[in-house]
Amino acid sequence: MGIKTYNPYTPSRRNMTGSDFSEITKTTPEKALTYSLKKTAGRNNQGKITVRHHGGGSRRLYRKIDFKRNKDGIAAKVIGIEYDPNRTANIALICYEDGEKAYILAPEGLKDGMKIMNGPTAEVRIGNCLPLENIPVGTMVHNIELLPGKGGQMVRAAGNGAQVMAKEGKYATLRLPSGEMRMVPILCRATVGIIGNGDHNLINLGKAGRKRHMGIRPTVRGSVMNPNDHPHGGGEGRAPIGRPGPSTPWGKPAMGLKTRKKKKASNKMIVRRRDGKAIK
Repeated sequence: MGIKTYNPYTPSRRNMTGSDFSEITKTTPEKALTYSLKKTAGRNNQGKITVRHHGGGSRRLYRKIDFKRNKDGIAAKVIGIEYDPNRTANIALICYEDGEKAYILAPEGLKDGMKIMNGPTAEVRIGNCLPLENIPVGTMVHNIELLPGKGGQMVRAAGNGAQVMAKEGKYATLRLPSGEMRMVPILCRATVGIIGNGDHNLINLGKAGRKRHMGIRPTVRGSVMNPNDHPHGGGEGRAPIGRPGPSTPWGKPAMGLKTRKKKKASNKMIVRRRDGKAIK
């Protein structure tokens, strides 16, 4: 998918870019596979803000995505590629031979009319979903399960793909987009290919309004607040933060503090961290 630019008839248009949606072949969602999302604006049932910088935004319908891909042995035909406002990746509407329709994440190279299949007997071809034990070493995959049957949880964003590096015993070793090397049970399923819409990260929003349309409210620096609002606030003029290190609004250490638990159960599954160091 390409990037389009705009004529600079206003200052915000000068550097604004957007997607040209050249991959999109279907413009309206499948009504039976959508439902409306309730807005919370980052507030809990008491009305208190629990997640900052959320609120507003355009109304959107949620598309039910089939992350499990557990309808085995039945071929499905790709009806169309659609835009999904809820994620960076595009989605594909497929129709199985028995008439059931579903949405899946659209990998790069998937076109209208192509046939795809799920299950251990499926070919190693773009869009097919099969267990890691049936996928050759070196293959790029996405939508990877962490537990068999739970549904894809890893590598679901636009342009991402993981590579199958090795298979030994009950586990397959994958190189994730972050560079982390991780073992995954060999019975877990993954979809062959790299997720499409890889140019998504090159888009320049150009103006604050587009961020508001996405439901993201402004973020204010702590150093410009008052001391009763943030530990970095207060002082005469542009004052330093006045603490040994940066803090959150609630006084907890921020920026660089490692928050992963030392004895987290999944540590044994990580062969190499994304910073290149081995897990001890």
